[in-house]
Amino acid sequence: MAQSPPEETDGSGEAERSEESAQTKGGEERAPSLWRNRDYLSWWTGNGLSTLGTSVSTLAFPLLMLYETGSATQAGTITVLHMLGKLGTLAVGGALADRISRRAILCVVPLIEALAMGAVALLVYRGDPAVLALDLLALVSGLAAGLKIGVSTPVLRRVVPKEQIANATAQGMGRDMVLQLLGAPLGGLLYSAARWIPFLFDALSFVFVTLGTLFIRRPLGPDRKNDEQRPGLLTEMGDGLRMIRRSDYLRFTIAWGALLNTVAQGFTLLFIVLVQHRGGSPTAVGVVTSLAVAGGVVGAVLGPTLMQQLGARRVLHAAAWIFVASFAVVGLVPEPWQIGLVMMVGMISMVPMNVVTESYEVRLVPDAYLGRVAATSRFCFQGVQWVGPLAAGVLADTLGPESAALVLAGVMAVLAVVLHLGRRNLALLDSPLADVQELPAPNDRDPQDEDPQDQDPEDGVLTGPSKGSAS
Repeated sequence: MAQSPPEETDGSGEAERSEESAQTKGGEERAPSLWRNRDYLSWWTGNGLSTLGTSVSTLAFPLLMLYETGSATQAGTITVLHMLGKLGTLAVGGALADRISRRAILCVVPLIEALAMGAVALLVYRGDPAVLALDLLALVSGLAAGLKIGVSTPVLRRVVPKEQIANATAQGMGRDMVLQLLGAPLGGLLYSAARWIPFLFDALSFVFVTLGTLFIRRPLGPDRKNDEQRPGLLTEMGDGLRMIRRSDYLRFTIAWGALLNTVAQGFTLLFIVLVQHRGGSPTAVGVVTSLAVAGGVVGAVLGPTLMQQLGARRVLHAAAWIFVASFAVVGLVPEPWQIGLVMMVGMISMVPMNVVTESYEVRLVPDAYLGRVAATSRFCFQGVQWVGPLAAGVLADTLGPESAALVLAGVMAVLAVVLHLGRRNLALLDSPLADVQELPAPNDRDPQDEDPQDQDPEDGVLTGPSKGSAS
């Protein structure tokens, strides 16, 4: 295999942007298909296999704890520990992604996850594994996962041309949904063969992230000068927060997206309750879940085309209101299969919404800060999502599942209205994705010193007469 270019370079980011500009200048040249991009395929395949392995162990862990202890609380505890570990290192992982070699992080951290899952497989293989040991290994796996997540977004930006970010984002979401759909039955099959096999399968899947990273040829960053003085880790994490605070778009979409994710997580529990309330069997719950995931895959395919044809703002508004309608209708239809169809429609709208917000974030944030900003976004989303299922459960027990669905539909309607009221905050969406200008670094210049006729530093949209005005 050819030697990878050095990670620490001076100005390679500028060269990369110049190459992207040449590809898109005047719309005369069209970038080749992502499937012909060897670096993208290496990233896509390695992460996809890891997602499949994680889907398998996600099912196997609760089954194992139920089998070992007979306690649903213990089954939930091991899942919570993994989530807490991931939240605990998300922000640090984002800061490290902008500070040290991203290639090194993506090569080493998955091996730590592989060792943790391999240890679980070994303990289960030997018989009668200690519950505390399993809990600790789940926590270690979560801590490592948080570090890895912080690197994923800036690495994707390095391996994909800017005009293809939306396609790559949608393809990643579609891939993960398909693999999650396959992972649950595969996990059950492997667990039935032998209880330790799913964990060994997951351990081996992490190795493919490392291999995929090694096969990526282009520099993954971060770019920096050899004599550059780096501030402390906490200072750099603060710079990421300052980058978010200076952008209307980032502040709005992170806060709005966190609330949306909380509602969506609550509805994930609620539609299962509705299927059971309508007389559906566990098999029916699985079928309904599969229909919802299939809708997400369709949405991933349609997302980039809709964004290009209708515009990002229209896609966001339409998706939000379709989601509202799905919440309302799902509580009224009488049959489980009808619930599945409604959920499919809802998921078809949900994925393009995510494609829009994530794609514009990737284009707006400079490479040197993308790890921190992306990790902060995910921390906000995941840090409050537990409220959704808890609130949905309380509403279902108190009001009944149909009324609870209508309450969530009302909350979602409020979020949809907020999208319309936040027009200024979302002005960035009126500019084509490839024309989005990066925000200046927090310490480069004060936004108040900018000529307002040249650039709005909060939106990242050129407003001067030479580039046209963004509404």
